[in-house]
Amino acid sequence: MTEPARSQNRFRVAQLNPRHPTAFELAPDAAARAAIATELDLSALPALRFTGEIRPAPNDAWEVEARLSAKVVQPCVVTLTPVKTSISEQVHRIFSPHATTPEGDEVEMGDDELEPLGQVIDIEAMMIETLSLALPLYPRAQGAALDTPEDEPEEETRKPFANLAELMKKNEN
Repeated sequence: MTEPARSQNRFRVAQLNPRHPTAFELAPDAAARAAIATELDLSALPALRFTGEIRPAPNDAWEVEARLSAKVVQPCVVTLTPVKTSISEQVHRIFSPHATTPEGDEVEMGDDELEPLGQVIDIEAMMIETLSLALPLYPRAQGAALDTPEDEPEEETRKPFANLAELMKKNEN
C-alpha cells in the first residue's frame, strides 16, 4: 500500500519509509512551467506532470518508477513556426549507496538507471532532466522542408583510395 501522493520536490532518504512506497505527484503551476521553458529554450510548456513512487530496493537502495507527461512548444528548425509536441516518458532509476560518481577526464559510462544515493532524492531535477532528454532535437512543422537548389550539379564524391591499387602496382615494379 502506498502513502497518499504528496506535492514535494525533494525527499530526504532518512525520512522515507523502508517498508512502503512513497507516492509523489508534481504538476508545476504556470510560473514554474514558464521558468522550466526558459531553462530548456522552449517557446512554451503548456502542461507538465510527473507522477510515480519511491520504493525500497535491495542492498539499501531506493527505486524510482515514474511517468512524465508534457506538452511542449518549440520553434520549427526550418520555418521557426511553433511546433507542438506531446511527450510521454516512463522513468526508472535506482539510487544506490554503492554507486559512485565518475571522476577524472576519461570516464566509462555506466548504467543509465543507476545513480549514487545522496541525502535526498530530487524529483524535480529528475523531471526536468527527463523532459530535456525527451525533447525533439530538430522539431519540424508539418510540410516544412529545406530548399535544395536543383540547378547545381552534385559534387563528385571524393574517393581517397581510388588510385591506391594503381600506386601499389607501380611500387611493385
